[in-house]
Amino acid sequence: MKVLLLNGSPHEKGCTYRALTEVAGALTKEGIETEIVHIGNQAVHGCIGCGKCAATGRCVFKGDPVNAFLDKMEHADGLIVGSPVYYASANGSLYSFLDRLFYAGSCFAFKPAAAVASARRAGTTATLDTLNKYFTISQMPVVSSQYWNMVHGNSPEDVEQDLEGLQIMRTLGKNMAWMLRCIEAGKAAGITTPEAEQKLKTNFIR
Repeated sequence: MKVLLLNGSPHEKGCTYRALTEVAGALTKEGIETEIVHIGNQAVHGCIGCGKCAATGRCVFKGDPVNAFLDKMEHADGLIVGSPVYYASANGSLYSFLDRLFYAGSCFAFKPAAAVASARRAGTTATLDTLNKYFTISQMPVVSSQYWNMVHGNSPEDVEQDLEGLQIMRTLGKNMAWMLRCIEAGKAAGITTPEAEQKLKTNFIR
């Protein structure tokens, strides 16, 4: 089993990375393979709603790592998205990345997911609210911890002092591993995913 951890910060080894490494460490101890993927600090194109991905399963923009991440996600069993907090929300590049990722991909349903936020002080819960919506629109079970998934600090060294925050990350990793094993045991016992109905779309304006 494998979990992908998406580092949505433009800083490859910053506070968000420190939080994700704590989650990854706990997953590794539980026997789960992990990979931290950094989206980089280059511009990420936003979704333009062209709909071409409906036919190809991939985004028409190929100059950033969205499609490569989709390739990885098809073979992964779980997802954790980490983000720094800017104006009480995730950074813009990560939103653009996730918009296109979830719009183009069809490999997310029933894979456990969680969001992690890193902030100097505040805005973490608002960030988590928006990130979790990507999972809940995609039939992904959301994994929780003993508190909201956040760490605090202005540098990785500061995060080291947030002992509760790091414990929250470890608990999240353990809970993710537990859920993955439960899903695996269910499959072995013959429990299948729910039968999907044909998707309906309605408008509120008549």
